[in-house]
Amino acid sequence: MPANRLYRVPAAGTALLLIDVINDISFPGADELVAQAEPMALRLAKFKRAAAKAGVPVIYVNDNFGQWRSDFRQTVRHCTARRSQGRVIASRLRPTRSDYFVLKPENSGFFGTTLDSLLKSLKVRRLILTGIAGDNCVLFTAHDAHMRGYRLVVASDCVVSNTPEQNEEALDQMRRVIDAVVRPACALQFRRRK
Repeated sequence: MPANRLYRVPAAGTALLLIDVINDISFPGADELVAQAEPMALRLAKFKRAAAKAGVPVIYVNDNFGQWRSDFRQTVRHCTARRSQGRVIASRLRPTRSDYFVLKPENSGFFGTTLDSLLKSLKVRRLILTGIAGDNCVLFTAHDAHMRGYRLVVASDCVVSNTPEQNEEALDQMRRVIDAVVRPACALQFRRRK
């Protein structure tokens, strides 16, 4: 099936996950990732607005940076500060009051978190995955979601990795191994809740 063919996503029973987009991206060699993530953040911000308009819950699944006393508001402030290399991305994707968030201690959004409980309380059966990095935290979250029986959609142009090659490999693995629907955000259309 062509990668850009339109795919209609039912809004009911679906949640949009933004994985590690609130991120200071402070590690050696992060320049290439930042260069890819800044334009990705524009596409994802637009897609996020479309999801919210369709009534799809938006959930930030984010590293807690080893700060066991951290809160998400503090993480947002830190990542949007002038000294943060990821400030443009975090500023473009700043959460709203209606968004949910889950802090994670490891790569997967499910490991040691309340994500599964939140999804069950929202009656979610399908996840749209986006975020940073496709070959790491997005991939681990995708595999754990698959193991829990969620249907998966990946907005391919709203996922970045350290290199485009690594990103393509991760997207291909999600397509082949866990049967995820992989399409650019512009090819994902929401069927509104009634």
